[in-house]
Amino acid sequence: MTQLRQRMRADMQVRNLALNTQLSYLQQVSLFARHFGKPPDLLGREDVRTYQIYLTNEKKLTPGSIHIAIAALRFLYKVTLKRDWVPEEALPLPKKPQKLPIILSPGEVQHFLNCVFNVKHHAILTTCYAAGLRISEAVHLKAADIDSQRMVVRVEQGKGRKDRYVMLSPKLLEILRNYWKMRKPKEWLFPGDRAGRPITRDAVGQACTKAHERSRLSKPVTPHSLRHAFAVHLLEAGADVRTIQLLLGHRSLATTAHYLRIATNKVCATSSPFELLPRPAPSPLPPAKPEYF
Repeated sequence: MTQLRQRMRADMQVRNLALNTQLSYLQQVSLFARHFGKPPDLLGREDVRTYQIYLTNEKKLTPGSIHIAIAALRFLYKVTLKRDWVPEEALPLPKKPQKLPIILSPGEVQHFLNCVFNVKHHAILTTCYAAGLRISEAVHLKAADIDSQRMVVRVEQGKGRKDRYVMLSPKLLEILRNYWKMRKPKEWLFPGDRAGRPITRDAVGQACTKAHERSRLSKPVTPHSLRHAFAVHLLEAGADVRTIQLLLGHRSLATTAHYLRIATNKVCATSSPFELLPRPAPSPLPPAKPEYF
């Protein structure tokens, strides 16, 4: 490991960045250095610009993937290398297309969950929907996080290194209790194949894909789409946006407010102006032709 890599890792650790963020940033900087065949500290502003054009035009990465690469390079040059040029000017972020997620109806969610036959996979995917958890939060749940006395689920160190509480549905509690009686998990609520480790996100994703195939739903289904459904269904049931923000663990209320564009009771509550147009008078029926035979 080079000294520069060690220093960047230390800078991220000091700032308490999530482990996945650290690994992602180091990988992105490594790809940047390998592209030019030089250490990053020998590369400058024009090299950074050339690399971004390469990611856009040749690699044809999505704006989201480019955002990750740019965030890593910004951290490297602004924090670790302390360059005097402004990384935000040399590394502008591409504009992301504003796409709305496709939302499952409550009936579709129930049908999908009925197609998850493995008891552990059924329990964790149900938890993603019933508590609105990110998949990374669901896989790291422990039995002690389920507080049946207060009927809450403790989410420890979610995105942004923040703890929060979400509601514990009585139906979910019953499912988790039945699962616990059958599997008797110890450290992790949803243990993986490797001893002492929780189930992986990939394993949950594969289980979700298999259940989606069985369900034959035309809409896409992922663990994260269950979280989207949780938010929209709460909004349609009358919950306020601030409450949903706290439950989802969003840092910004604006992020949660995007769901207002999806909720049918918000979007479809107003009648179309087409309904206000006067109805045309019915056209008179043509006279019947005489019958000669």
